[in-house]
Amino acid sequence: MGSDTGWANRTASDPKGRGEVNTMNDSVDLQFVLRSLQLAADAVSHGNHPFGALLVCDGQILLEAENTIFTEHDLTNHAEINLVRLAVRQYDPAFLEDCTLYTSTEPCAMCAGAIYWSGIGAVVYACSATRLADIAGEQLAIRSTEIFATGIRKVFVTGPVLEDEATSVHVAYWT
Repeated sequence: MGSDTGWANRTASDPKGRGEVNTMNDSVDLQFVLRSLQLAADAVSHGNHPFGALLVCDGQILLEAENTIFTEHDLTNHAEINLVRLAVRQYDPAFLEDCTLYTSTEPCAMCAGAIYWSGIGAVVYACSATRLADIAGEQLAIRSTEIFATGIRKVFVTGPVLEDEATSVHVAYWT
């Protein structure tokens, strides 16, 4: 737990600073992106907006969450917020630093803030906020990378990944 070598050794292609390259061509990484898309579809089938997220560390899924804004009657219950709430109850920030949050869609400003404050070290998203805005209409148009860039601690962001696949659940829901 918390075996991080430090942020000074990290780069965008080597988020843990350990000589590991995150090319997103690895089938395990894509498997997690695809799982986030399934969670988004599940959210719709449960009566909510189409968003899903999971927390991964060392190739293992630790937690999963979906959007529950309607079923839980709380507009802040985005998939990433629900996941962060679970994560911070179970893991300390030093551990979360080594984790990656995979999400079906680029985190909104609220979710990006929660991810930052939780200590999660990396985010991989499928559908970009720009593409979502094209489909669903623009709301609060601040990219997650803009939020993360204002922090002292670096959060590594990869995306969009499998964006064409990711947009299908949004097109079906919003149009």
